[in-house]
Amino acid sequence: MKEIIAHVKQNPDGSWAIPQNLQDHLMGTAELSAAFARSFDSESWGYAIGIAHDSGKAPKKWQKYLRKKSGYGYDEEAHLENIPGKLEHSAPGAKLAEEIWGQGIGRILSFCIAGHHSGLPDWSGSQSTLAFRLQQAKVDKIPDDLRSLLQRTRIDKPPRKFDTTGLDLSFWIRMLFSCLVDADFLDTERYMDSGKHKDRGGYISIQELLIRFNSYMENLSRTSPDTKINRIRQTVLSDCRKAALLKPGFFSLTVPTGGGKTLSSMAFSLDHAALYRKDRIIYVIPYTSIIEQNTDVFRCALGTAQVVEHHSNLNEDDLTAKARLAAENWDAPVIVTTSVQFFESLFSAKSSRCRKLHNICNSVIILDEAQLLPAIFLDPILRTMELLVEHYQVSFVICTATQPALEKQEHIPEFPGIAAGSIREIVQDVPSLYRQLKRVNVKIPDDLKTPRTWEDLSAELQAYESVLCIVSDRKSCKELFHLMPHGTYHLSALMCAQHRSELIKQIKADLQAGVPTRVISTQLVEAGVDMDFPVVYRAIAGLDSIAQAAGRCNREGRLNENEQMGRVVLFVPPKRPPSGILRKAQETAVRILSTGIRDPIDQSVFYEYFSELYWKVNSLDDRDIIKRLTPDQKNLDISFRTAGEAFKIIDDTLQRSILVPYGEGDELITLLKNVGPERWLLRKLQRFTVNIYRYEFDELLNRGSIHEISPGIFSLICNVEYDDNTGLKTDSELFEPESYISC
Repeated sequence: MKEIIAHVKQNPDGSWAIPQNLQDHLMGTAELSAAFARSFDSESWGYAIGIAHDSGKAPKKWQKYLRKKSGYGYDEEAHLENIPGKLEHSAPGAKLAEEIWGQGIGRILSFCIAGHHSGLPDWSGSQSTLAFRLQQAKVDKIPDDLRSLLQRTRIDKPPRKFDTTGLDLSFWIRMLFSCLVDADFLDTERYMDSGKHKDRGGYISIQELLIRFNSYMENLSRTSPDTKINRIRQTVLSDCRKAALLKPGFFSLTVPTGGGKTLSSMAFSLDHAALYRKDRIIYVIPYTSIIEQNTDVFRCALGTAQVVEHHSNLNEDDLTAKARLAAENWDAPVIVTTSVQFFESLFSAKSSRCRKLHNICNSVIILDEAQLLPAIFLDPILRTMELLVEHYQVSFVICTATQPALEKQEHIPEFPGIAAGSIREIVQDVPSLYRQLKRVNVKIPDDLKTPRTWEDLSAELQAYESVLCIVSDRKSCKELFHLMPHGTYHLSALMCAQHRSELIKQIKADLQAGVPTRVISTQLVEAGVDMDFPVVYRAIAGLDSIAQAAGRCNREGRLNENEQMGRVVLFVPPKRPPSGILRKAQETAVRILSTGIRDPIDQSVFYEYFSELYWKVNSLDDRDIIKRLTPDQKNLDISFRTAGEAFKIIDDTLQRSILVPYGEGDELITLLKNVGPERWLLRKLQRFTVNIYRYEFDELLNRGSIHEISPGIFSLICNVEYDDNTGLKTDSELFEPESYISC
């Protein structure tokens, strides 16, 4: 065993370092994996997969392959870790596990071992499945002393009797897989790159973070004016700190816009985590457009180095080396991430995404704007949330002004909600809070069926010096914008993230300075973008969207000081919302509005609204995620990879991304052409992408407006096809001859 190696590397001077011994790597990985699995009472299982995971590297054939491919002992100068098409070692290790521990225990381990590089496999269906790979694998050349090492490894009984009719067993396997993948990465890194390994960790404790936070909040209280809204925020904060004493589980924080829920939810989480010895706080936000402002708030309160962002639009140049490493496995006390990153990771089969899962255990998770949970995945999401609370020591804070109906409902027996009575409200008097924070009056149209024309609406909007109008799709946004006077702002997803961020910053500055400001926008401004208009118009949509739009009106309550209210005007647009959940939400809202309710954004209406909306959705598990992840009793037939590919909150099969030459994006696109798809460069370019429907992509491609500058990466050819006011041109604007003069 001492002569069998796991990894080799070269020193900076070109000489060979002492190879990492395989037994040392197996032991190191096993110890780490066991420590990770201890948080969900599966320590011996974590140890077993760690000790077995690379046993397929022991045969002489694989050892010869390693030396040849790495150049260790050969003239070739190739590095093992960068060689594609490696000789299979994962499947032999998986097969050996089944031989030693039997099909029951061994099958659970073999899923993890076989997938620790390539991702959790399906059991059956193709040549990449576990069944096929086990059939092809050979273990007769694995040395006896390694077999003996595995045979001496004790595995305790599973931590509980699993419910094999749902997600329980497959989720436990994914958690074990996470422990193995992270442990394998870390032990390999410890040998391959000791400097990088030393950069990990070193964060302060939750208790120390709480001390920092309390000091920040005390200072904020002393320096803030004694206004009605600040007194209300103090009441919310007090309620949060009292509720933090309650035993872990599900909580809801129902606070209207402006009630200070961002800092209050963090106060609850830190108090709760300190009291119940939680390891970290994970703040989940639906949109990247608002993640930066929340992260900045937390960094001011807790310290920049203690808060780690993890999302697709992150510019890695803005991260320290430590933060980049923590984003890989969420080994930091406070993580701020997106709904896409969080929920897709819970169902992913990919090693890189699953690596962080074990660090979700024993944490406090804040789901901000929880009403935006995707309805077509609501069943598997809610069942997984219940598993996290019941078996993995997680507390959830469901945080929103418009609480969705997430508990089981007697009148809809088939609704797969969280057990009734499980979610405890943090705010002691929600109706009173809503009355005190009422800052707008909502005008409902007398006729909910007859649409208004854009021309009529434009004329009405121009009567206001400052007004925000929100519509439900990009085309409508552009049509209305073109009818508005010069100086009006346009915001939609046809503009890249960098462009939107710059405009939102300018809009906020104009409003703060009292400059007349008119904005036509899609719903991208509704979730947490802290604009404050005296008047907001909203095309009729779901009641939650209407409430979010109202949150951009009289946000700071300044009009209330003069005994006035903000004005929210609903209107029937010329075009219906896109088909699917947006249209069903609008239809549900119209049905409820037609009953004669006076205030469509009062918290009392949302239970009925969401109950009806979820009932109308065709399926709350539209992609059969639960079915794919429910094992049969014979072969433990689980489709990890198929389920992971199906669980996509943003369906990329309907969209394509293109790069646009906005601002710095022009230079970065040129750099991409010259140096190729370097990872750091692609990360920076994410700020300069626009997602469009496939038919729009095909039109641009057929017209010659875009070209492939790197395999699978497309960019606009001419910068005049990206407008500084409205972003990407995808319609008849492209055919105007004068727009091509400067090309």
